[in-house]
Amino acid sequence: MARKATNAASRRPSRSAKETEDEASDDWRRSSEVGGLAVVALAPAALWFAARGGADNVGGATSTLVCVVISILAYWMTMRLIPFVAAKTLSRNMFGKDLNKRGTRRGETRVPESAGLACGGAYAMALTMQQLCQRLVRVAFGQSAGSAESWAVESNSALACVGYMVFLGFVDDVLDLPWRAKIVSPGFAALPLLLSYGGATTVLVPSPVRAMFNFPADVRSIDIGALYMVYMWLLVVFCSNSINIHAGLNGLEAGQSLIIAGAVLLLNVMALTSDPSDEPITAGAHLFSISLVLPFIATTLALLTHNWYPSKVFVGDTYTYFAGMTLGVAGTLGHFSETLLLFFFPQVLNFLYSTPQLFKFVHCPRHRLPIFDPKTGLLHPSKATETRYNMNLVNLFLRLFGPCTERALCVRLLVFQASSCAAAFVARHVLTGVWK
Repeated sequence: MARKATNAASRRPSRSAKETEDEASDDWRRSSEVGGLAVVALAPAALWFAARGGADNVGGATSTLVCVVISILAYWMTMRLIPFVAAKTLSRNMFGKDLNKRGTRRGETRVPESAGLACGGAYAMALTMQQLCQRLVRVAFGQSAGSAESWAVESNSALACVGYMVFLGFVDDVLDLPWRAKIVSPGFAALPLLLSYGGATTVLVPSPVRAMFNFPADVRSIDIGALYMVYMWLLVVFCSNSINIHAGLNGLEAGQSLIIAGAVLLLNVMALTSDPSDEPITAGAHLFSISLVLPFIATTLALLTHNWYPSKVFVGDTYTYFAGMTLGVAGTLGHFSETLLLFFFPQVLNFLYSTPQLFKFVHCPRHRLPIFDPKTGLLHPSKATETRYNMNLVNLFLRLFGPCTERALCVRLLVFQASSCAAAFVARHVLTGVWK
């Protein structure tokens, strides 16, 4: 056995000291830049919470503390699982080569696929642990059994949707499903959410609309019934696909998901701390949304530590579907779907701009990635035909701002994502009391 191991080791290509030094430098830079991105995503919510003196409700504060502890465990778990999943996928020949580095040494490196499977597994375990702990917290603080049951039903439906989406994403990574199946699959994954939804189906009517149609002064909302369920379904399906469409750069998928999740966390914290007299149903919805998004942020940060430029793993469709579904469910069950759409403005813009290619009105190649120039190390916009560029935000940014490195392009897109989320908060503040 010892001889076999020695012979196997001798057959492995030896690594030069420079390659080892470069990898260590990449790891340090990757960790430091991901740390900076984590500060951008989490600092606003933490500062707001500290400035407002925390939560007034002791049970709510305890539930949030439990969620934070479990999220830290989820981060640790994901960091442990990613190398394991990467080794397993490589051993099964599930790997890819980075097309944005073609013609360089890194472009020939085998990069493990489907690292998002580690995030999905850790997230599912975190939600299960959290449901048990939250039940104990609610019993300890004397909350009604109905409240605990309602939390459990929503948590189970969220877990079913996310678990279904992780499974479908992994199937897509393995079998390479056709585009039509990718569009339809999230619709089935969203059904547990609709079947378990027990909230209101009323919507606030915008003030200009009420004035236009002479609504009575005391009527500010209408019940749209099944149409609201259809709207929820379409929203979750869009969120699930939108992250998958806006992709193709090291760190872009996980980076945009982290920024949106940070905005969702800030919105929930603002809602819970700004008005302590808020009705329990609304406060409970925001608290539940926090319980969904905090473990997601933790697992995404762990993934980014491996996926940021230059990437050691690819997230795969497993992660993009998982991320979109998680954010969609958090926004839907948190009852802020309109604001969530504002957070998704870059994804909405990318979808609208990509529509001609997505629906085959214009030729759509298998990959719409930029073209890499190994001589300069810069990315250039790619073309679908001789006269037409590929229609997505990645190529549009290259056309607007000129060729750049992959890292710089990803940073520009993430800055745009963060700016869109900030603009959403401004719009929400300005239009409150005017639009609704």
